[in-house]
Order: sequence, then C-alpha cells, then structure tokens
Amino acid sequence: MTTPSASTLAPQRRAPAGAKAEQRVRDILRVGREVLAERGFERATTTEIAQRLGISEATVFTYFRGKRELCMRVIGDWYDEIIAAIESGLPRSAPVRVQLEFMVHTHLRLFLIQGTGLCALVLSEGRTKGDAGQELGEAFVALQRRYTAPLMDLLARGQASGEVRADISLRLLRSLVFGPMEHMLWEVINAGRQIDIDASARDLVALLWPALQAPDQELLSLRRLREDLSLALDRS
Repeated sequence: MTTPSASTLAPQRRAPAGAKAEQRVRDILRVGREVLAERGFERATTTEIAQRLGISEATVFTYFRGKRELCMRVIGDWYDEIIAAIESGLPRSAPVRVQLEFMVHTHLRLFLIQGTGLCALVLSEGRTKGDAGQELGEAFVALQRRYTAPLMDLLARGQASGEVRADISLRLLRSLVFGPMEHMLWEVINAGRQIDIDASARDLVALLWPALQAPDQELLSLRRLREDLSLALDRS
C-alpha cells in the first residue's frame, strides 16, 4: 500500500537549494526532534531550536512556517523510519500471525529504543483536545493514517487469504491491535515500568490472535497438519 511521505503531508516553506541548505534542514530537524522530545509540543520553541544550532530563529522560518509544520515533519520522518523498518523486514511469505508479531515487536522496539520523549509526544498529541491539539489538527490525523497503513494492508491481505476474520471492519481490527500497544507504551512513559519487548510482543499477539483469526482458521490449520502428516507417512 503506497502512502504519502512526510514532505507531501507537510510541505516546507522553501525547498532547500544546494547541499548547504539541505544540511541546514537536516540540522533543524535533528535538533527539532531533540527539543520536541524533551519539551513536548506546547513547551518546545523555535527559539530554543535556533539557539542550540547557533543560528537565528529567522533561519528556521526560512525553511518551516512555524513550530506546527516542524513538529509534523519531525513526527513524519520518524514514522517513515519505522515504516521502512517494517516494510524491509516483514516476512511476507510467512503466515499473517508471524507477520503481525513482527509488526508489533518492531513498533514497540522503535517507539522505545529512541527514548520515551518522541513516544510521549506522539501519544500525547494524539489525545490532546486543547490549543495544541487544534493547532496540529488534521495534519496529525493524516500522519496517523499513514503510520497505520502497513497494518491495514496486512489485515486486508489476511482477510483475502482467509486467515483474518472478514466480518469485522479493518478499522476496528486496527484499533484492536494498536489499543493495547498504546496502553503498554503509556505504562512505560507514565509509570516508568520496564517491559521485555520480545516477550511483550509475543504475549500480545497470543492474546489478540484468537480475536483476529477467521473463526474456522484453527480447524483449517488442524486439517492442513493432518494432511501434511498423512503425506509424510505415505512417503516414509
């Protein structure tokens, strides 16, 4: 499933022309990620980003219209990194359950391996209803849709292959997967609880799969196993 890139969702004020300008944008994004992770959206300022880089705030505004656009680009770029990791490593020839466990594991690992700052930023802005939430608005919703697209694609392929139940909408199935993961991440951020990412991914999929799989999938699996065993015995 093709999804728009971060630059498509949040066009920069001025496209960088030349290697020096491109490096400047990379620096602004790098430091912007640090400040947003440390401060959150409301307390982060373009002034601090500029000061850390030793440039004027006007230089930041040369490439980004403001904090909102910069924040969307930071989150979008981070999402792109996670999506790329999922798509490059996804074992597409494996059963859907195996692919789902890989997605869940990658999601938890990359959300936490970067530190909890960006993770907290994403989760908090997704729930904010005040001024910050209004300012981020539809741009954040679009980013979330793009981020969840690989899972939606997997679930759709699972429905097509008969491995995932088709009597429930993809959007509800998506929420069933992301809801518990979000809860896990909030526990790490708010309570400081450490989790075993490998074990958590396995346990979560073991809990979710009975609700996701097609009602007759277990019976079909047993039939395939019986057929495989019969074939093996015939060949022996």
